[in-house]
Amino acid sequence: MKIAIHFTNERVEDSYAPKWIEYCQNHGLDYQVVNCYDSDIVQQLKDFDVLLWHWDQLDAKALLFSRGLTQSLERMGLLVYPNVATSWHYDDKVGQKYLLEAIDAPMVQSYVFYEKERAREWIEQTTFPKVFKLRSGAGSYNVMLIKNRSQALSFLHKAFGRGFFPHSKSAVLKERIWHYKKSRDLKSLFKISYGIYRYIFPNKIYLNLPRERNYLYAQDFIQGCDHDIRVFVIGDRALTKKRFTRDGDFRASGSGVMTWDEIPQECIQKAFEVTEKLEAQSLAFDFVKDKDGYKIVEISYVASVRGFPDAPGYWNRELQWVEAPVRAEFFIIEDLLKRV
Repeated sequence: MKIAIHFTNERVEDSYAPKWIEYCQNHGLDYQVVNCYDSDIVQQLKDFDVLLWHWDQLDAKALLFSRGLTQSLERMGLLVYPNVATSWHYDDKVGQKYLLEAIDAPMVQSYVFYEKERAREWIEQTTFPKVFKLRSGAGSYNVMLIKNRSQALSFLHKAFGRGFFPHSKSAVLKERIWHYKKSRDLKSLFKISYGIYRYIFPNKIYLNLPRERNYLYAQDFIQGCDHDIRVFVIGDRALTKKRFTRDGDFRASGSGVMTWDEIPQECIQKAFEVTEKLEAQSLAFDFVKDKDGYKIVEISYVASVRGFPDAPGYWNRELQWVEAPVRAEFFIIEDLLKRV
């Protein structure tokens, strides 16, 4: 059995690849580091059985071809992580809307428009506040609470005009400042300095991202919700945490305020069910609670490598708690190797 692992020096801190390599080395597995951006990558992989490639939503190069390459490699007989069923909807909130509606998953009511006039008509008759989102983006940067019709119309004109850049330098810098005020440590102070540097000299990887324009996507706002539930399903395991909103903000993602306790089992059960229905290798869910129970806000095929570093354990498929070391990267490669 031969394992290929895509690994470059770009965004190393957010990559699953180093732990996959470590796992292979510790278990004496035959692996090779490859670069999926190579023109002859299909030829390179013809003698391999498995490809592991953790691509993310801020990699403009990967967004151009990753889904097409994955589909082609699966036709060739490779086991790929993430496979097509797991990743086609990644960082596409509009695609997720259709997908979750198709399987009757409990999702927060969502709306999408591709014609400016129809979007304007909806704005004129709907109620506010509403949560307006870009199709792509992570960490709450591209999520905005629109409080009234005037704000909505302003958003509409920009959405069907010059559009939005999916990576906000100012939002990232504000996030770093907020974390420094919360922790007051040298590490967060250094991050502010680095954030200022990147504000002036943006990372080239972000500059190639396309503008988001010519559509409007929105969701109902859940009043009085001070937290969300994060569930990351990998095979028959579920990693969980409860994330709280920060003061004066409705968003929980990126707040850094969390607990491993008080996890509603209905969220875990529903996450397992949806993952199974979609035949996904892994899925990360964000749930929020309204009057009818917990609803899915959005999904992703992965969670940040920094998302569960201190988790004391996981839930199994029978909703039993298993206290054990948690390493999402190891769980993923173990599941893939079982299929081989």
